[in-house]
This record gives sequence, C-alpha cells and structure tokens, in this order.
Amino acid sequence: MRIKPFRGYRYALGADRDVSTVVAPPYDQITPETRERLHAMSPRNIVRLTLPRETADKYARARRDLAAWLEEGAWAPEAEPAIYPYHQTYTVAGREVTRTGFVALGEASEYGQGVVLPHERTHAGPKKDRLELLEATRADIGLLFMLVSDPGGELLRATTPTGPPIAEAHDLRGEAHRLWRITDGAAMERVRALMAPQPVVIADGHHRYESAVEYARHHPEAGDKLMAFFTLEAPGLTILPNHRLVHGVPGFAVEAFLTRARAWFDVAPLGDPLAFRPGPRTIGVVAGAEARVLTLRADAVERIAWPPATSRAWRELAVSILHEGLLKPLLGIAEAELDARTYVDYTADQAEAVRQARLPGCQAAFLIAPPTPEELVTVVRGGELMPQKSTHFYPKLLDGLVFHLIEQ
Repeated sequence: MRIKPFRGYRYALGADRDVSTVVAPPYDQITPETRERLHAMSPRNIVRLTLPRETADKYARARRDLAAWLEEGAWAPEAEPAIYPYHQTYTVAGREVTRTGFVALGEASEYGQGVVLPHERTHAGPKKDRLELLEATRADIGLLFMLVSDPGGELLRATTPTGPPIAEAHDLRGEAHRLWRITDGAAMERVRALMAPQPVVIADGHHRYESAVEYARHHPEAGDKLMAFFTLEAPGLTILPNHRLVHGVPGFAVEAFLTRARAWFDVAPLGDPLAFRPGPRTIGVVAGAEARVLTLRADAVERIAWPPATSRAWRELAVSILHEGLLKPLLGIAEAELDARTYVDYTADQAEAVRQARLPGCQAAFLIAPPTPEELVTVVRGGELMPQKSTHFYPKLLDGLVFHLIEQ
C-alpha cells in the first residue's frame, strides 16, 4: 500500500483542541434523528457535508457550506504535510481499551491489483451518492477503516505519538478520539517504507472506497483516498456481531420453525438471552417469551446446501451458518431479501435485539457470534467476500477530525 502524508484541514486550527461539536459518525451510521442532533450541536458540524439533508440541491449546498467555512477560516490547512496518529479509547464488556492507528492518504487502486482487499459486497445507490458528493465538493472527508498486518509491532512503534494531541473529541456514545501529527521527514519515510509491501483489508468504507476509485478514473490527479490504518495484531480490534431481527415472514410460527431446525441443529432452552454468549456453531433464537439455543451438529455440516465454491473458513462463520442453515432454507429469506432488508433488520446491540424480539412487530431475533479478526483475514485473503452485514467494528471512526481537499 502506497501512502502519503498530506496537509490536513482541521477545525479551529491551533485555537481549540476539543472539536466534539463539529465531528460526526460515518454517514451510513447516521439516522434522521442523529442528523438533527448533530445539526443542533454546531452550524459547522461536518454532517452538513457528509450527509446533507435530502433536497434537490443537497450536493450544491454541501459545496456552498464548505466554501463558506474555508473562506471564514473555520477549517484551515496545516502548514506542512503530516501523518496523523489516531487513538480511540472506549469501553467494551466493562473494560477500557485503546485502539491505535494513523491517518494518511492511501492509493485508490482496483481490487484486481491485490493491494486493497474488500470483505463485503457493495450496492450502486450508495456509491452513486458518494461519487456525486465528491464531484460537487472535491473534499475527501470520510475516513476509511483499513486493516494492515504488523506482527512485529514495527508499524505500531513507528506511529506512536509524543506530546499532547492536536485534536480530541467525544463521540455521541461518549467514546474518546484523539489525533496527533507526525511531520518529521525521516519518521514519515519509515512509515511509508513499512506500508509499501503490505496489502490492506477494508474494514469499513467499501462504498466510499469504490467511489474514490471511480472518481480517480476521471480525475487522474485524485488517485489517493483518506484512510485510517489499524493493525490486526494490536489490542482494540473489536468486532461486534450484527444480530438479525426477522419480521413480516409469511406463515412464521416459532415452534414449526424449531421443529424443522432439528434436522441440523440440537435445540435446547435458553434461560437468559441477555447473558447468552453465542459460539461459532451456536445461535440464540428469541421469539416473544420463547428463547432457544440452536447448536449445529457436526454430522449436519455437509448436508447444508452451501453456495458453490465457498471455503471451509467461509462455512464456519456464524453468519454463514445462520443464513445457509436457517434463514434461507427454513424461512425462505433469499439473498435479495437480505440485501433489501425485506424481512431482516440488524443490530449490534444484543439487549436491543432481545427487546425487539419481545415486541409485536418482530417475529424473532437471531443472536450470533461475531467473526474473529483471524476468520475475517482468512476469508478475505482467500479471495472471498463475507455474507451480508457480517461485521460491526466498534467504535466507528469520526469524520471531521481532519480531512483532505483534492487539488484542482
């Protein structure tokens, strides 16, 4: 992966280190309610650029807002190019964790070159939206979450910051984000050299990445994309599951479903769904007052109608077992319905999944284990894409800590 330092644009440059009121989660994590909350926090919140309100002139309005902010100096460029160490400190399962990475420009190349590896499929609508926004603003704002291997910890050491951060913020969940700057030429060259032979995996940001590649086809000067790189081996790579919430399936009856599931799964009572910790082959099912744990039997693995040419690693994913062993054959929820969310919604919050499963509008919640980083890398490096909504990386990166303007 070829990376470059860049002159980042930052808010209140040199004046105010706390930028909590102007940052925002990635655009695809923002509900209409969240957007209004972000708008209320500041008239300069970055959401006005990354997810402008739905009007006929939304892209032009984003361009005008950016131009106004730049003219008044609210956002200004650094004096010299830099690489930006980026740390996120958050709480998971009652434990405080810090995830460390860095922000730089990374080359936007075709997947076929083997430099950037995706792990999920994309859809035309979001890519068109991101491309039109990029064309209108020429502002590269949305950070991509990229994973890179660093077994010896050299990259981690090369990007360890010194001194106080240059910017910090708390996101809407209260998690802390801090940004530093490395400007020393030798230090930046060391990072570039360590990254040069490395392929990277997209954790979050597939639509934005593919939009950047398409943009570069028409604008050769724009061959780079704003990326945040985190190492696979360092602490803090938290992947949450996306539990499935099923609704509207014609003729669904939980007892009939469980009876059919017994062809491949052992079915047992599930005492407390909130305390349940799914394993690689165990799935929790909550439907109203009913709760069961389903365990895939070893003798049934080969009898599932797996998609052709899928690897053993792909078939061992909990989400693959759920889709191919339950949702598709027993509930008739095909790939198209999963893509369109016709019968399925998703949540990374297990307590919310259980709560929804006990409300009238939801037929059942399926509680699954998340993929491990090792499973993710094995599948991706094998040239496969993971099933729809396989991962939820936590916490999300923040837009607005630093961004890049594409040169005219």
